[in-house]
Amino acid sequence: MPFLDRIFLFFCTGLILLLFAGSDAVAGTSGKIAGKVTDSQTHEALVGVNVVVLGTTFGAMTDVDGNYFIINLSPGTYQLKASSIGYTPVTETNVKVFVDQTTKIDFQLTPQTLQMNEVQVTATRPIVQKDMTSTSATVTSEKLATMPVEDIATVINLQAGVMDGHFRGGRSNEVKYLVDGMPVNDVFSGASALEPEVNTVEEVQVLSGTFNAEYGEALAGVVNQVTKIGGDHYTAHVTAQAGSYVTGRTDLFAGTDVLSPTARTTDGLRPIPVEQLQADLSGPVVKGSDLLKFFAAGKYYYDDSYIYGDRIFNTHDSSHYAANDPSKWVVVSTGNGKLVPMNYNEHYSLQGKLSINTGNGRNLTLQALYENQTSRSYDHSFRLDPDGDYTMWQKSFLGSVNYNHVISAAAFLEVNASIFESDFTQGVFQDPVDANGNIQANSGYADPLLMNQLGANTFLTGGTQMWHFAHHTNTYTGRVALTDQVTSVHQLKMGVEMDYHTLQYTDYQVHDDATTGFVPALPPDSAFDYNRYNNHPYQFAAYVQDKIELDYLIVNMGLRWDYFQPDGLILKNPSNIAELDTLSPPYPSQFFNKASAKSQLSPRFGLSYPMTDKGAVHISYGHFFQIPSFQYLYKNPNFRISEQGNLPDFVGNTIGNADLQPQRTTMYEIGLQQEIAPSLGVSVTAFYKDIRDLLGLEIYKKLNTIVFGQYINTDYGQVNGFTFSIDRRIVDGFGATLDYTYQIAQGDASDPNSDYLKATAVPPVDINKQLVPLDWDRRHSLNITLTKGVPDNFNASVIMKLGSGLPYTPSLQNERTGLENSDNRPTFFDVDLNFTKNVIMFQRAVAVFLKVYNVFDTADEINVFGDTGRAGYTLALTQAQTQPQGINTLQQYFTRPDFYSPPREIIVGASLSL
Repeated sequence: MPFLDRIFLFFCTGLILLLFAGSDAVAGTSGKIAGKVTDSQTHEALVGVNVVVLGTTFGAMTDVDGNYFIINLSPGTYQLKASSIGYTPVTETNVKVFVDQTTKIDFQLTPQTLQMNEVQVTATRPIVQKDMTSTSATVTSEKLATMPVEDIATVINLQAGVMDGHFRGGRSNEVKYLVDGMPVNDVFSGASALEPEVNTVEEVQVLSGTFNAEYGEALAGVVNQVTKIGGDHYTAHVTAQAGSYVTGRTDLFAGTDVLSPTARTTDGLRPIPVEQLQADLSGPVVKGSDLLKFFAAGKYYYDDSYIYGDRIFNTHDSSHYAANDPSKWVVVSTGNGKLVPMNYNEHYSLQGKLSINTGNGRNLTLQALYENQTSRSYDHSFRLDPDGDYTMWQKSFLGSVNYNHVISAAAFLEVNASIFESDFTQGVFQDPVDANGNIQANSGYADPLLMNQLGANTFLTGGTQMWHFAHHTNTYTGRVALTDQVTSVHQLKMGVEMDYHTLQYTDYQVHDDATTGFVPALPPDSAFDYNRYNNHPYQFAAYVQDKIELDYLIVNMGLRWDYFQPDGLILKNPSNIAELDTLSPPYPSQFFNKASAKSQLSPRFGLSYPMTDKGAVHISYGHFFQIPSFQYLYKNPNFRISEQGNLPDFVGNTIGNADLQPQRTTMYEIGLQQEIAPSLGVSVTAFYKDIRDLLGLEIYKKLNTIVFGQYINTDYGQVNGFTFSIDRRIVDGFGATLDYTYQIAQGDASDPNSDYLKATAVPPVDINKQLVPLDWDRRHSLNITLTKGVPDNFNASVIMKLGSGLPYTPSLQNERTGLENSDNRPTFFDVDLNFTKNVIMFQRAVAVFLKVYNVFDTADEINVFGDTGRAGYTLALTQAQTQPQGINTLQQYFTRPDFYSPPREIIVGASLSL
């Protein structure tokens, strides 16, 4: 469905709901304000005091004990006013509300014996969040605006316990990503497939510990990204920036020495390596009216990145080989010699959000987000034939409707519906098949035999990747949740949710050989290298949780039930897979069983004990459930096992298993928060995770010769460690944070395909199940942020990252010489800088900024050679038998820019506020 049609569909759906509702602007999740009102002289509780959130319809009246609460508030900053006859009103400003947390605001009212002006007090968020029963980090839009970051993923990775998308040692697809409470994980891969832009986010909530029963389908953590809503007044921001990679290591990063736009154009590159333009606009649809408010944003981003190839060989030039006679093919340098970016990223995004306000306690919000991205990942072998490698195209769309019905001052009902669509393609060409189902004439594919003409330790001198891989997923989500502040102590929340998925998958290998007359063609539909499937699994869940808030104890307790119905068949006996070779799909039913439904009850529990008004201890415990990524359920639907070697990862000689059990984690943690000064706090948390039924492979042999595997729940992992954080709130223009993580992440395997790779290695590696460090086991990790600034004048911030090296497996000449992941790479260190200066130009506020990533141009070794443990040297350079026969030298071949982190990047730009 075209993008504009999707937007029209969802906005029409929302308008239909509007016939039964009206709206205030709300986000997909909410927080709460609570407190007590007393007489400032007698300290007695005051009954019947009006407490209202200024500028909204939210408010409450104190009970006989002077307590009040206001629920269903979107995250943000508010003004809170308390007033009563005979008392001077008090207004508390800068009141911060966060998702799933209670902001405590107590008032002391003074008897109005004399005529007095209203008292205004500026609220300060407490250092110790007493209702935090497990680890949670919140980054607000104000904080995001000061940080040298280009995307939300960078912000997430700065939180304690998070390392490159791995939360507390879990696999990267064990995290649930939400936008305004709605899922944006691609169910095929399990990865996040859509991310709102930094300038559109009001708050990022990162749950890296145990989390409440309302959150499911996650083993390691939850990220909830709450986007901005339209305000009462028109606001607009336009930001433009440009930059380049600046490094003295041009021998490693060839092409980064081309700084002038003219020189880059001569080399066939874009004039500016890094470009970005973004804008947002918000306000009422009709000036002066509160009925409709909108928020709209868009962004374009391009990054050449820092690794370039040389177009020495022309992939699409077939003049240097004789058709039908590979023996006469010769290698000829027919390229133009220009630089080609080999790990670039280009994307644009659009976002629209409409809020409808009729002031009758019924709320409606409509939202659409769209992202389109084109990128490449560097493959060292294509260094001289860069046009022959894969390109990746990713399109994502989220459309959502949120209906919020206020039942009473203590209860509200929330109904959410969304569609999330993800479309991913990987290939040399995005759509090489014509309307008749054939490879397009003159498509540009070149026979892969050209790749291997010159032997070992040489770059490829022609040919293209011949596989094409694509999947398209739709996830339709419906959720209903009831929140009821039953008493001033108990807040109950219960809900149900359902996800219905459609998964369309295709992969094929283009044939260009003697069997096709050296004309690119598709393989037969049922061959091992032509796979297609279309499945429709669905999920259902229900939960109930109670938040108990006493003066001396806060308890979160809940229970979640998950149900999954796979749509698939499983092979009864994989050992007899050869019997299928004589048949064509669809196969007879006697070979298969139908996959069964899966379910689990997951208890969650956490409590916080405030020892004093300046300190609190929390403990938490929970069971967590996650269906494996769908790629492992339905892979290789033809059940064909190939005799070819070196198959791509997404193909491989493996078969799916629609009857896979859920993966399960049991998590424990204990922590302390302590205020040690009015603006300084520390927190320490220890944690342990037991991870069972992770995906692995059961190894079989076809006809006792060809190794293949079927996915089963066989792997195990365990993680333990602690985090230590210091937070110094911004006082007198200076603030700082420090997050340190120590953890030991061990498991049977880092990759579900690990056993297959071991079994097919030359020579084969013994498969011994034992706990080894996982690939992302960074034992020590330290993140420091420093901020200095004066409001509306200037701001400077620095992010410093320090970490121990990740593990690697020692080897020599591609054979292991030590245990798996038994050694470590060098230490990692990085510093990023952001400086912003506000000026007035033409009576407009303009923020001029400078961003520098990797300020010291540190050569962090993110990958290493197995025989030396270093990125810049290998023993193969000293071995005569490794001398190449191609046009490159041995030193050139073993110079690996992809083994290093990005070099220094400098970006300048300006932001205009209207």
